Amino acid sequence: MAKLDRYLLSDFLQSFLATLTVLLVVSMGGVLVDILGRIADGRIPAGLMLSQLGLQFIVYLPIILPLALMLGLALSIARLYRDSEMAVLTGVGVGPKRLLKPILLLTVPVVALVAGCSLWLGPWADRNAERMLQEASRSMVVAGLEPGQFTPLAGGGIVYLSSLTGDGTKMGKVFMQRQKEGRIDVVSANSGAMFFEGERQRYLRLEDGYRVEGPESGTLDYRLMRYARNEVALPDREEVRDQNDPEMLTTGQLLVDDRPEAKAQLHWRITPPLLALAFALLTLPLARSAPRQQRYGRIMVAFLAYTVGVSLSILGRQWLAAGKLPVDAGMWWLTLPLLLLALWLYFRDGRLSRRRAGAKA
Repeated sequence: MAKLDRYLLSDFLQSFLATLTVLLVVSMGGVLVDILGRIADGRIPAGLMLSQLGLQFIVYLPIILPLALMLGLALSIARLYRDSEMAVLTGVGVGPKRLLKPILLLTVPVVALVAGCSLWLGPWADRNAERMLQEASRSMVVAGLEPGQFTPLAGGGIVYLSSLTGDGTKMGKVFMQRQKEGRIDVVSANSGAMFFEGERQRYLRLEDGYRVEGPESGTLDYRLMRYARNEVALPDREEVRDQNDPEMLTTGQLLVDDRPEAKAQLHWRITPPLLALAFALLTLPLARSAPRQQRYGRIMVAFLAYTVGVSLSILGRQWLAAGKLPVDAGMWWLTLPLLLLALWLYFRDGRLSRRRAGAKA
C-alpha cells in the first residue's frame, strides 16, 4: 500500500472511530434511559439490564454505522481541504479521484459489518431479547420483588417477601402495605404465588393471611379480616410480540414470506448497507470546500442528507407494508439513484480536476 493511501486511511479511520464513539454514547444513553424506566416500572428485571443493552446495541448498529462512516469521512476530507492538503495533492497530480481507494478500504469492511448486523445479527439480537423478556416475565423478580427487601409497588405501596423459590414463581411469608384516598391497607400472608390473566396482566395470589384496613389518621375505623386467598395486581409485563411478526423472522424466512409486511421488512434489512455505501461515496463531493473554510457547514449538509435518506427509507417501508408501493420496487427507488448520483459526482470531480490541470499547463 502506498504511503499516501496509508496516511489517508489512517486519518479516515481515526475520524470514523471518534465519530462512532460519540454517536454510540449518545444513542446508547437514550436506550439505557428507556431500559431503566422499564425496570423501574417492573417490566424488566434489573438483572437483564446489561444483556438488553448489549442486544439493543446490535439492533441499532445498522442505523448508527452508516452515519458514523459518513460524518467521519466528511470531517476528515473537509480537514484536508481546510488545511490546504488537497491543494498540495492536486498540485502534484493527485486529484479527488485518488481518494477513492482509501475511502473504499474503510468503507467496504464497514458496509460488510452493516450488512451482517442488518441481515443476521440484528434480527438474532431482537429475537433473543424478546425470548429473555418472556422467560423473565414469569418470575416475580421481573416485577421488582426480591426476598429480604422492601420493594415499592407501581401505584403506591410497599411489599416485603421473606423467601422466594429459585424460579421466582412462589414465595414465603409476605407483608404488603398500600395507601389510597386517605386509607391504609396492610396485608400479610404465609405464602403466595404469581399467576397470569391474558397475555400481560399478572397477579399475586396470597394465601392464609390477614388484612387490616382503616384511615391514616383521625378515627379508629379499622377493619380486620382473615382470608384464605387474596389476589393483588402487579404491573403489566412487556407486551408479547407475535412470533409471526416480520421483525421476529429471520432473513431466510422473509425471503419465502409473501406478505407485504414481510417484504417491507426484507427491504428494510437490505437497505442499510446500500445506504452506507452511497453515503460514503457522496462524502467526497459533499465535503469539498475552499482552503481555511470552516468545515461544519459541510458536515451539516452530510447529516441532513443522511436524515433525508433514512426518513425516506422509513416511509418506503411503511408504503410497502401498506401495499402503496409494488413489491418489485422495494427500496431500489431510493438506493439506486443515490448510488448513481454518488458515482456521477465522483467522475465529474475527476473531469473537473483534469480540466483545471490542463488549464494551468
